[in-house]
Amino acid sequence: MQKIMLRTIRRRFGISAPRVAVRTHVPWYLRWLGLLGFAVLILAFAWWTYNFGKRFAGFDQSEADQELARLSAQTQTLKQQNAKLGAEVAAADRQLKIQSASYDDLVRQVKALTQENASLKEDLAFFQTLTQPGGKTDGISVNRLKVTQEAIPGEYRYRLLLLHTGQRAKEFQGRLQFLVTLFQDGRRQTITLPDNDADGGAYRLNFKFYERVDGTFRVAPNALVKSVQIRVYEDGVPQPKLMQTVNLSL
Repeated sequence: MQKIMLRTIRRRFGISAPRVAVRTHVPWYLRWLGLLGFAVLILAFAWWTYNFGKRFAGFDQSEADQELARLSAQTQTLKQQNAKLGAEVAAADRQLKIQSASYDDLVRQVKALTQENASLKEDLAFFQTLTQPGGKTDGISVNRLKVTQEAIPGEYRYRLLLLHTGQRAKEFQGRLQFLVTLFQDGRRQTITLPDNDADGGAYRLNFKFYERVDGTFRVAPNALVKSVQIRVYEDGVPQPKLMQTVNLSL
């Protein structure tokens, strides 16, 4: 029994006994703090290496930021200049439109004044005819004869002024007749208006000094009027007292 106890003591405390390491106890938060510090050192080293590599390659972030800021400022300046030029162009365009409208108004006014001047000349000639001493010959003359096509196909408007010249001792009584020359379906035709006695009332004449005649006549919608001859008949006289023709452009 004693031998067994001595053998056990030698095994634990003798030369062949297992080695025991004694270590200082470190708290867990100090371990984590150390690991965190080591990680920060690694990140700092990596950041320094990254910046050193960019500078070694010729790239500087501060210079890039400055260039970007310069380009942004230049872009903003160009935008402002573009907006200013756009406003100037718009103002010039408005001014041009105003001038164009004013020019068109002047052209219309000149045209209207020209027409009015021609009308006044015709009125002057008309009144000069009326104020002339009456001659021995009693006659009829036509002034301001116009035939125009209306917007409705086949409809034409006529305007004329009849003057009673001479002694004018009595009123002129008669009728008006139209001979219309037209093209229809490639053929030339002539029609007489009025074409019957029922429509003759609109063409009656009864005046002493002058009479304005204004009216319309109709032809086939596909017909194209070339000329219109106006004939003035006096009651009781088979031959026309006056004939006058007006041509229309084809």
